[in-house]
Amino acid sequence: MSFSSDVKEELSRQLCAARHCRIAEIAAIISMCGSVSISKEEKYCLRVQTENLSVARKYFTLLQKTFNIDTEVSIKQNVYLKKAPTYLVLVKNHEDAMKILQAARLIGWNGEIRENLSLHDNLVIQKSCCKRAFIRGAFLASGSISNPQKSYHFEIACATERKAEQLRDIINSFEMDAKIVRRKKYYVVYIKEGSRIVDILNVMEAHVALMDLENVRILKEMRNSVNRKVNCETANIHKTVNAAVKQTEDIKYIQSKIGFEDLAEGLADTARLRLENPDASLKELGMMLVPPVGKSGVNHRLRKLSALAEELRGNEGGELL
Repeated sequence: MSFSSDVKEELSRQLCAARHCRIAEIAAIISMCGSVSISKEEKYCLRVQTENLSVARKYFTLLQKTFNIDTEVSIKQNVYLKKAPTYLVLVKNHEDAMKILQAARLIGWNGEIRENLSLHDNLVIQKSCCKRAFIRGAFLASGSISNPQKSYHFEIACATERKAEQLRDIINSFEMDAKIVRRKKYYVVYIKEGSRIVDILNVMEAHVALMDLENVRILKEMRNSVNRKVNCETANIHKTVNAAVKQTEDIKYIQSKIGFEDLAEGLADTARLRLENPDASLKELGMMLVPPVGKSGVNHRLRKLSALAEELRGNEGGELL
Protein backbone atom coordinates (compact mmCIF):
# COMPACT_ATOMS: atom_id res chain seq x y z
CA MET A 1 0.00 0.00 0.00
CA SER A 2 0.98 3.63 -0.47
CA PHE A 3 1.92 5.84 2.47
CA SER A 4 -1.39 7.69 2.01
CA SER A 5 -3.31 4.39 2.22
CA ASP A 6 -1.35 3.41 5.33
CA VAL A 7 -2.33 6.68 7.03
CA LYS A 8 -6.00 6.21 6.14
CA GLU A 9 -5.92 2.61 7.33
CA GLU A 10 -4.53 3.76 10.68
CA LEU A 11 -7.10 6.54 11.03
CA SER A 12 -9.96 4.24 10.02
CA ARG A 13 -9.29 2.05 13.07
CA GLN A 14 -9.56 4.93 15.54
CA LEU A 15 -12.90 5.61 17.17
CA CYS A 16 -13.42 8.62 19.41
CA ALA A 17 -15.05 7.96 22.76
CA ALA A 18 -16.84 11.33 22.74
CA ARG A 19 -20.06 11.44 20.70
CA HIS A 20 -19.54 15.06 19.65
CA CYS A 21 -16.17 14.15 18.08
CA ARG A 22 -17.73 11.25 16.18
CA ILE A 23 -20.40 13.61 14.83
CA ALA A 24 -17.70 16.08 13.69
CA GLU A 25 -15.91 13.28 11.82
CA ILE A 26 -19.19 12.13 10.24
CA ALA A 27 -19.91 15.73 9.19
CA ALA A 28 -16.55 15.96 7.42
CA ILE A 29 -16.96 12.66 5.57
CA ILE A 30 -20.48 13.51 4.37
CA SER A 31 -19.45 17.05 3.41
CA MET A 32 -16.50 15.80 1.36
CA CYS A 33 -17.87 12.70 -0.37
CA GLY A 34 -21.57 12.53 0.49
CA SER A 35 -24.78 13.47 -1.28
CA VAL A 36 -28.51 13.64 -0.54
CA SER A 37 -31.22 12.51 -2.92
CA ILE A 38 -34.82 13.62 -2.41
CA SER A 39 -37.74 11.50 -3.57
CA LYS A 40 -41.04 12.76 -4.97
CA GLU A 41 -42.48 12.37 -1.50
CA GLU A 42 -39.68 14.66 -0.25
CA LYS A 43 -38.00 11.82 1.59
CA TYR A 44 -34.22 12.04 2.05
CA CYS A 45 -31.70 9.35 1.20
CA LEU A 46 -28.14 9.92 2.41
CA ARG A 47 -25.33 8.35 0.43
CA VAL A 48 -21.54 8.33 0.82
CA GLN A 49 -19.45 6.99 -2.05
CA THR A 50 -15.74 6.20 -1.83
CA GLU A 51 -13.11 4.04 -3.50
CA ASN A 52 -11.36 3.45 -0.18
CA LEU A 53 -12.55 0.49 1.87
CA SER A 54 -11.07 2.02 5.03
CA VAL A 55 -13.26 5.12 4.64
CA ALA A 56 -16.41 3.08 4.02
CA ARG A 57 -15.68 0.89 7.04
CA LYS A 58 -14.98 3.90 9.29
CA TYR A 59 -18.12 5.75 8.18
CA PHE A 60 -20.27 2.64 8.67
CA THR A 61 -18.86 2.14 12.18
CA LEU A 62 -19.30 5.80 13.10
CA LEU A 63 -22.99 5.75 12.10
CA GLN A 64 -23.59 2.52 13.97
CA LYS A 65 -21.84 3.62 17.18
CA THR A 66 -23.19 7.17 17.16
CA PHE A 67 -26.78 6.83 15.95
CA ASN A 68 -27.41 3.05 16.14
CA ILE A 69 -29.05 3.02 12.72
CA ASP A 70 -29.14 0.51 9.88
CA THR A 71 -27.20 1.25 6.70
CA GLU A 72 -26.85 -0.49 3.38
CA VAL A 73 -23.42 -1.11 1.91
CA SER A 74 -22.92 -2.00 -1.74
CA ILE A 75 -19.84 -2.52 -3.89
CA LYS A 76 -19.62 -1.56 -7.55
CA GLN A 77 -16.91 -3.18 -9.62
CA ASN A 78 -16.22 -2.08 -13.20
CA VAL A 79 -14.51 -5.12 -14.68
CA TYR A 80 -14.07 -3.61 -18.14
CA LEU A 81 -12.36 -0.39 -17.07
CA LYS A 82 -10.32 -2.25 -14.43
CA LYS A 83 -10.91 0.54 -11.91
CA ALA A 84 -10.86 0.17 -8.15
CA PRO A 85 -14.20 -0.92 -6.67
CA THR A 86 -16.54 1.80 -5.42
CA TYR A 87 -18.13 1.42 -1.97
CA LEU A 88 -21.55 2.98 -1.43
CA VAL A 89 -22.98 3.45 2.09
CA LEU A 90 -26.69 4.31 2.05
CA VAL A 91 -29.08 5.57 4.73
CA LYS A 92 -32.46 5.16 3.04
CA ASN A 93 -34.70 5.84 6.03
CA HIS A 94 -35.83 9.47 5.91
CA GLU A 95 -35.91 9.97 9.69
CA ASP A 96 -32.43 8.45 10.11
CA ALA A 97 -31.01 10.60 7.31
CA MET A 98 -32.54 13.74 8.85
CA LYS A 99 -31.19 12.80 12.28
CA ILE A 100 -27.63 12.46 10.90
CA LEU A 101 -27.75 15.62 8.78
CA GLN A 102 -29.18 17.75 11.58
CA ALA A 103 -26.71 16.44 14.17
CA ALA A 104 -23.83 17.12 11.74
CA ARG A 105 -25.19 20.64 11.07
CA LEU A 106 -25.32 19.91 7.33
CA ILE A 107 -29.00 20.79 7.20
CA GLY A 108 -31.06 23.42 8.91
CA TRP A 109 -33.81 22.50 11.37
CA ASN A 110 -36.29 23.59 8.68
CA GLY A 111 -34.88 20.97 6.30
CA GLU A 112 -32.81 23.38 4.21
CA ILE A 113 -29.69 21.76 2.75
CA ARG A 114 -26.72 24.06 2.21
CA GLU A 115 -25.05 24.02 -1.18
CA ASN A 116 -22.72 21.01 -1.51
CA LEU A 117 -23.51 19.97 2.07
CA SER A 118 -21.52 22.76 3.70
CA LEU A 119 -21.71 23.17 7.47
CA HIS A 120 -24.58 25.42 8.55
CA ASP A 121 -22.57 26.70 11.53
CA ASN A 122 -19.49 25.85 13.57
CA LEU A 123 -21.29 24.12 16.44
CA VAL A 124 -19.85 20.71 15.57
CA ILE A 125 -16.27 22.03 15.49
CA GLN A 126 -16.19 24.37 18.49
CA LYS A 127 -13.90 22.20 20.60
CA SER A 128 -10.29 21.43 19.70
CA CYS A 129 -10.94 17.67 19.81
CA CYS A 130 -13.85 18.09 17.36
CA LYS A 131 -11.65 20.11 14.99
CA ARG A 132 -9.14 17.25 15.05
CA ALA A 133 -11.92 14.79 14.25
CA PHE A 134 -13.24 17.00 11.42
CA ILE A 135 -9.77 17.21 9.81
CA ARG A 136 -9.40 13.46 10.20
CA GLY A 137 -12.74 12.84 8.48
CA ALA A 138 -11.95 15.29 5.67
CA PHE A 139 -8.60 13.59 5.02
CA LEU A 140 -10.19 10.15 5.03
CA ALA A 141 -12.84 11.28 2.55
CA SER A 142 -10.78 13.25 0.01
CA GLY A 143 -7.21 13.66 1.23
CA SER A 144 -3.84 12.29 0.21
CA ILE A 145 -0.24 12.46 1.34
CA SER A 146 2.82 11.82 -0.80
CA ASN A 147 5.48 9.21 -0.17
CA PRO A 148 7.94 10.99 2.18
CA GLN A 149 10.81 9.13 0.53
CA LYS A 150 10.18 11.28 -2.57
CA SER A 151 8.59 14.54 -1.42
CA TYR A 152 6.53 16.21 1.29
CA HIS A 153 2.97 17.05 0.26
CA PHE A 154 -0.34 16.83 2.13
CA GLU A 155 -3.64 17.83 0.54
CA ILE A 156 -7.42 17.61 0.84
CA ALA A 157 -9.55 18.32 -2.24
CA CYS A 158 -12.78 20.29 -1.69
CA ALA A 159 -15.70 20.73 -4.09
CA THR A 160 -16.21 24.43 -3.32
CA GLU A 161 -14.10 27.39 -2.31
CA ARG A 162 -16.25 27.87 0.80
CA LYS A 163 -15.45 24.36 2.02
CA ALA A 164 -11.76 24.84 1.27
CA GLU A 165 -11.62 28.12 3.19
CA GLN A 166 -13.45 26.60 6.14
CA LEU A 167 -11.11 23.58 6.21
CA ARG A 168 -8.03 25.79 5.83
CA ASP A 169 -9.12 27.91 8.79
CA ILE A 170 -9.74 24.81 10.92
CA ILE A 171 -6.28 23.42 10.07
CA ASN A 172 -4.59 26.79 10.67
CA SER A 173 -6.22 27.03 14.11
CA PHE A 174 -3.50 24.51 15.08
CA GLU A 175 -0.77 27.01 14.03
CA MET A 176 -0.30 25.46 10.59
CA ASP A 177 0.31 27.22 7.30
CA ALA A 178 -2.24 25.55 5.04
CA LYS A 179 -2.93 27.20 1.68
CA ILE A 180 -5.51 26.82 -1.10
CA VAL A 181 -4.89 26.27 -4.80
CA ARG A 182 -7.43 25.82 -7.61
CA ARG A 183 -6.93 22.58 -9.51
CA LYS A 184 -9.39 21.91 -12.33
CA LYS A 185 -12.82 21.82 -10.68
CA TYR A 186 -11.51 21.42 -7.12
CA TYR A 187 -10.13 23.72 -4.44
CA VAL A 188 -7.19 21.97 -2.81
CA VAL A 189 -6.08 22.71 0.75
CA TYR A 190 -2.42 21.75 0.99
CA ILE A 191 0.67 21.70 3.22
CA LYS A 192 4.15 21.17 1.77
CA GLU A 193 6.70 21.60 4.56
CA GLY A 194 7.84 18.32 6.12
CA SER A 195 7.68 19.54 9.73
CA ARG A 196 4.14 20.88 9.18
CA ILE A 197 3.02 17.53 7.76
CA VAL A 198 4.37 15.89 10.91
CA ASP A 199 2.25 18.35 12.89
CA ILE A 200 -0.93 17.66 10.90
CA LEU A 201 -0.44 13.90 11.36
CA ASN A 202 -0.19 14.58 15.08
CA VAL A 203 -3.36 16.68 14.94
CA MET A 204 -5.21 13.79 13.24
CA GLU A 205 -3.64 11.43 15.81
CA ALA A 206 -1.97 9.24 13.18
CA HIS A 207 0.92 8.49 15.51
CA VAL A 208 2.32 5.42 13.72
CA ALA A 209 2.47 7.29 10.40
CA LEU A 210 4.00 10.25 12.23
CA MET A 211 6.87 8.12 13.53
CA ASP A 212 7.40 6.57 10.08
CA LEU A 213 7.57 10.04 8.54
CA GLU A 214 9.93 11.32 11.24
CA ASN A 215 12.27 8.37 10.64
CA VAL A 216 12.34 9.15 6.92
CA ARG A 217 12.96 12.87 7.63
CA ILE A 218 15.84 12.08 9.99
CA LEU A 219 17.47 9.75 7.46
CA LYS A 220 17.05 12.29 4.64
CA GLU A 221 18.47 15.10 6.78
CA MET A 222 21.45 12.94 7.78
CA ARG A 223 22.03 11.98 4.15
CA ASN A 224 21.80 15.61 3.03
CA SER A 225 24.12 16.71 5.82
CA VAL A 226 26.71 14.10 4.84
CA ASN A 227 26.41 15.08 1.16
CA ARG A 228 26.87 18.76 2.00
CA LYS A 229 29.93 17.95 4.10
CA VAL A 230 31.42 15.74 1.37
CA ASN A 231 30.74 18.38 -1.29
CA CYS A 232 32.31 21.07 0.89
CA GLU A 233 35.39 18.95 1.57
CA THR A 234 35.65 18.05 -2.13
CA ALA A 235 35.46 21.73 -3.08
CA ASN A 236 38.14 22.58 -0.53
CA ILE A 237 40.38 19.79 -1.85
CA HIS A 238 39.97 21.06 -5.43
CA LYS A 239 40.72 24.58 -4.27
CA THR A 240 43.84 23.44 -2.39
CA VAL A 241 45.06 21.29 -5.30
CA ASN A 242 44.54 24.09 -7.84
CA ALA A 243 46.36 26.54 -5.59
CA ALA A 244 49.25 24.11 -5.09
CA VAL A 245 49.54 23.51 -8.85
CA LYS A 246 49.62 27.26 -9.51
CA GLN A 247 52.23 27.78 -6.78
CA THR A 248 54.40 25.00 -8.19
CA GLU A 249 54.20 26.49 -11.69
CA ASP A 250 55.17 29.94 -10.39
CA ILE A 251 58.10 28.59 -8.39
CA LYS A 252 59.39 26.53 -11.34
CA TYR A 253 59.17 29.64 -13.51
CA ILE A 254 61.19 31.64 -10.96
CA GLN A 255 63.73 28.82 -10.73
CA SER A 256 64.14 28.69 -14.51
CA LYS A 257 64.57 32.45 -14.84
CA ILE A 258 66.61 33.62 -11.87
CA GLY A 259 67.05 30.61 -9.56
CA PHE A 260 66.62 30.73 -5.79
CA GLU A 261 70.05 32.13 -4.86
CA ASP A 262 68.98 35.78 -4.84
CA LEU A 263 65.72 35.15 -3.00
CA ALA A 264 65.34 35.93 0.68
CA GLU A 265 66.14 32.92 2.82
CA GLY A 266 62.51 32.38 3.91
CA LEU A 267 61.22 32.60 0.34
CA ALA A 268 63.88 30.24 -0.96
CA ASP A 269 63.21 27.62 1.73
CA THR A 270 59.46 27.83 1.12
CA ALA A 271 59.95 27.54 -2.65
CA ARG A 272 62.13 24.42 -2.29
CA LEU A 273 59.71 22.77 0.13
CA ARG A 274 56.75 23.41 -2.15
CA LEU A 275 58.56 21.81 -5.10
CA GLU A 276 59.53 18.82 -2.96
CA ASN A 277 56.03 18.49 -1.44
CA PRO A 278 53.48 19.56 -4.08
CA ASP A 279 50.57 17.89 -2.23
CA ALA A 280 51.34 19.25 1.23
CA SER A 281 48.93 21.66 2.91
CA LEU A 282 50.01 25.09 4.14
CA LYS A 283 50.04 23.80 7.69
CA GLU A 284 52.24 20.85 6.72
CA LEU A 285 54.66 23.13 4.83
CA GLY A 286 54.87 25.42 7.84
CA MET A 287 55.79 22.50 10.12
CA MET A 288 58.64 21.51 7.76
CA LEU A 289 60.26 24.93 7.90
CA VAL A 290 62.99 25.72 10.44
CA PRO A 291 61.85 27.38 12.57
CA PRO A 292 58.19 26.35 11.96
CA VAL A 293 55.89 28.96 10.45
CA GLY A 294 52.11 29.25 10.76
CA LYS A 295 49.65 28.85 7.87
CA SER A 296 49.28 32.60 7.38
CA GLY A 297 53.07 33.02 7.24
CA VAL A 298 53.45 30.28 4.62
CA ASN A 299 50.56 31.71 2.63
CA HIS A 300 52.18 35.18 2.72
CA ARG A 301 55.47 33.79 1.38
CA LEU A 302 53.75 31.86 -1.41
CA ARG A 303 51.82 34.99 -2.39
CA LYS A 304 55.10 36.89 -2.62
CA LEU A 305 56.54 34.14 -4.82
CA SER A 306 53.46 34.25 -7.09
CA ALA A 307 53.71 38.03 -7.32
CA LEU A 308 57.40 37.72 -8.26
CA ALA A 309 56.56 35.16 -10.96
CA GLU A 310 53.94 37.51 -12.42
CA GLU A 311 56.43 40.35 -12.40
CA LEU A 312 58.99 38.22 -14.24
CA ARG A 313 56.41 37.19 -16.80
CA GLY A 314 55.52 40.83 -17.34
CA ASN A 315 59.11 41.83 -17.70
CA GLU A 316 60.54 38.92 -19.59
CA GLY A 317 64.32 39.11 -19.28
CA GLY A 318 64.16 42.10 -16.85
CA GLU A 319 66.19 42.51 -13.72
CA LEU A 320 65.03 41.39 -10.30
CA LEU A 321 64.06 44.41 -8.24
